[in-house]
Amino acid sequence: MTSYQYLKIAVVAALLMNSITARAESDRITDLVVRGNRRIESAAILNAISTKVGDRLDNDRTDADIRAIFKLGQFRDVQVSTEPGPKGLALVYSVSEKPIVRVIRFEGNKEIKQEKLLEGLPLRHNAVFDQKDLDSSVAKLKKQYMDEGYYLVTITPEVEQRSNADYLVTFKVVEGPKIRISTISFEGNHAFSASTLRGAMETKEAWFMSWLTGAGTYKEEVLRNDSLLIADYYMNHGYINVKVGEPKVRLSDDRKSLLVSIPVTEGDQYRVGSIAFSGDILYPEKEIREKLKTEVGEVFSRKKLREDIATLTDMTADKGYAFNNVNPETKLDTTKKLLDVTFDVDKGDLITIGRINITGNSKTRDKVARRELRLMEGDLYSATGFKRSKQNLMNTGYFEEANLSSVKGNSPDKLDINVDLKEKATGAFTIGGGYSSLDGLIFQGSVSQSNFLGLGLKASASAAIGGRSNTYAVGLTDPYFLDSKWTLGADIYRSERDYTDYSRRLTGGDIKAGYPITDFLGTFWMYKYEIKDIYNPDSAYLTANAQYPSSYLLGETTTSSIYGSITNNTTDYRFDPSSGMINTLSVEYAGLGGDNKYLREVLDNTVFYPLWWKFVFSTRVTVGGIQRAGAAIPIDEKFYLGGIGTLRGYGARSVCPITDGVYVGGEKELFGNVEIKFPLLPEYGVKGVGFFDYGNAWTGGGIKPPDILMSYGGGIRWASPMGPLRLEYGIPINPRSGLDNKAGRFEFAIGSLF
Repeated sequence: MTSYQYLKIAVVAALLMNSITARAESDRITDLVVRGNRRIESAAILNAISTKVGDRLDNDRTDADIRAIFKLGQFRDVQVSTEPGPKGLALVYSVSEKPIVRVIRFEGNKEIKQEKLLEGLPLRHNAVFDQKDLDSSVAKLKKQYMDEGYYLVTITPEVEQRSNADYLVTFKVVEGPKIRISTISFEGNHAFSASTLRGAMETKEAWFMSWLTGAGTYKEEVLRNDSLLIADYYMNHGYINVKVGEPKVRLSDDRKSLLVSIPVTEGDQYRVGSIAFSGDILYPEKEIREKLKTEVGEVFSRKKLREDIATLTDMTADKGYAFNNVNPETKLDTTKKLLDVTFDVDKGDLITIGRINITGNSKTRDKVARRELRLMEGDLYSATGFKRSKQNLMNTGYFEEANLSSVKGNSPDKLDINVDLKEKATGAFTIGGGYSSLDGLIFQGSVSQSNFLGLGLKASASAAIGGRSNTYAVGLTDPYFLDSKWTLGADIYRSERDYTDYSRRLTGGDIKAGYPITDFLGTFWMYKYEIKDIYNPDSAYLTANAQYPSSYLLGETTTSSIYGSITNNTTDYRFDPSSGMINTLSVEYAGLGGDNKYLREVLDNTVFYPLWWKFVFSTRVTVGGIQRAGAAIPIDEKFYLGGIGTLRGYGARSVCPITDGVYVGGEKELFGNVEIKFPLLPEYGVKGVGFFDYGNAWTGGGIKPPDILMSYGGGIRWASPMGPLRLEYGIPINPRSGLDNKAGRFEFAIGSLF
C-alpha cells in the first residue's frame, strides 16, 4: 500500500472519529429544567430524579425519572422533552401540579356537627386533592352517620374549581330519619331460643328507651363481631362445630326500621370425656383438678377451657417458669359425643426478676410505688405477684393507670419489669353542696390530699354546714409509717346534729393504726376520746328522761373507747368492685375511763359477682349487737336503721324500737341488701341499680328479730364532678302503720359528705 493510500485512510478515520465525538457531545445533557411548578420547589423535584448534568440522554432513565416524580404525589401530569443547547441538550421536565383543597364544608348536617365530621377525614384542608381521598371521605361520612342510626343518609360531594390550583369541596348531606334495628332473628337455631342468642349480642333491638341507651343502632363492625359472640356462646355450651354466618341486614318494607337475620348451623353438643395431664407437671394432680373449672361429664365449655389454661399457666409461672406453655390436646369421640382433654405443660426455663424500672411517677416517690409491688429484684418470677402488683398500685388511688410489662434482662434467665404509671390528681380544694335524706341540704368545703408530699400521706381538712348537721374535721394518716407495714393516723373532729327527739354535739379525736397480715387480710385499731352533749330534747324525750335518767341522758358525758377490726378484702378494684368479697368483724369497747360504757360487735359481709355483659350482682349482710359494760347504753350509740345506707323506702333512723314516742334504738341489728348494678351511660359513669333490702333493729327476744321489714326499688348512680350521686326510690313491702309511706320514698344523696 502506498503512502498516499495510508494518508487517505487516516483522513477518513479522523473524519469518522470527529463525527462520532460530535454526535456523542450532542447527546450529552448540559442542563436540567423544571417548568410548570408553582408550590413545589424545583430542587425538590430534581432531587427525586436520577439523571444528572453531564449524563448522556437515556430513554429508560428518563422514564424512571417520570415515575419518581409521580411518586412525590403532587402532580397529575409529568412530561419530558429536550431542547438543543450550544454544547448539548437541555432536559426539560414539564409538570402539572395537583390542585389543593382550600375549603371543605358541609350542607344539610343537623345531627352531627361539622367539627366531628371532619375528624379523621381522608380529605383535608390545604392538602392535595385526590379522587381516592374524596371517595374514601364519602364512605367514612356515611359510616359515621349510619353508626348514629341514620341508615338512609346520602352524601353527595361537589368539587368547585376556584382557580387553577384551588378546589372547594362541599359535601351535601341528606340525613333522613333515624332508623333502628327492630328485629333480630336467626335461621337454624334449635338448641337456644332467639331471645337467648340476642342476649349474647352487643347489638340490641330498639325499645322505648333507645333514645337514652342507644339500643337498636346499626354498627357494621359491632354486628359482625356479634357473629363471633354467638359462636362463642355455642362453644361454651358444647357445640364445638357451630358455624355462624354473616348477618344479613335489610330495610323493612315501610322503610322505618332494619331487619337483621343471622344464619346458624349448630352441629352436635359434646361433653367432657376425660381430663389428663402430661409434660412438666409441678403440682399434685389432685391440687390441679381442684382449681380447674372443667369437670368430667359436664357440657364442654371453651370459656372454662381457656380459664383452666390460664390457671395452669399461672400456677407453673408461680414456680418461676415465666415462659411456660400449656397446650390443650383434644380428642373427639363422634359416636359418644365426648371430648377428651389432655393438658400438656412445657415449663421452659427458670426465670428470676432482674431490674424493676418505675416511670411516670413525677410526683409520687419511687418507694411509694415500689412498696406496693409483690415482685422483688432477684426473686423468682411469679404470675400471681405480677397481677397483684398492678392491683395494689391501682388500689392506692394515686394513679389513673398502672401498666406492668416484662422485657428481657441482661441474661436469658432474667426478666426486667417495667412499671409505667400515669398519675392522677390526688389533691382537691372544693366548695360545694349536697343533700342527703338524713342530713338535708349541706354546704361543704374541704382541702384534701391523699398523696401528700408524694409520700402517700393522707391529709384532709373539711367542713360541712347543713340544716340538720354541722361537721368539722382535720386528719393525717401515713399508710406506711416509718416505711413499715404499719398504718398510723390521727383525727380531730367536731359535729352537731339534730335528731328527731334531741340534738347532739360531739367533740373528739382519735389515734388509729392498721397492719396488713396479707394482701387480702388486714387489721385496724383505733382509740378515740369524745366529749358528747345531748341537748334540746323534745317533750317525749324529757318525759323519758325524767323516768329513766340513766338511759335517756341529757347534758355532757365523755367516751373513751378502743376499736379493733379484722377485714378480708378480695375485691378486684376497691373503689368500684365487680368481683370478690369484703368480710369485716369489728369490736368496740368503751370503758377505758369516761362516763359511757358499752361493748359493740358488728359482722359485715359483702360479696360481688360479675354477671353477663357488665352487670354486677352484690349481696350484703350485717349483724351487730351492743351490750352494757357497767352503765346504761347511751341512746345515740344504739342501732338505728332506715334510709339510703340500710333500708331504703323507710325513714332515716326510723327502723328501731319506739318507746313513748321516742326512737330509742336497738341493741341488736340485722340488715341486708341485694343489688344488681349495670351501666346506663358508661361514657359518663352513669349506672343503674335494682335492689332488695331487709332488716330490723330490736332489743331482747334472742338473736332473731321479731319482724323483718323489707323493701325493693331501683335508682341511678353517677360519679359526678361534685362527687358520687345516688338517686334511688324504695318501696316498703310490709310498711308499718302510721310510720311508713306505702307508695315509697325517694332517697337522694350527692357530694362527699364528711
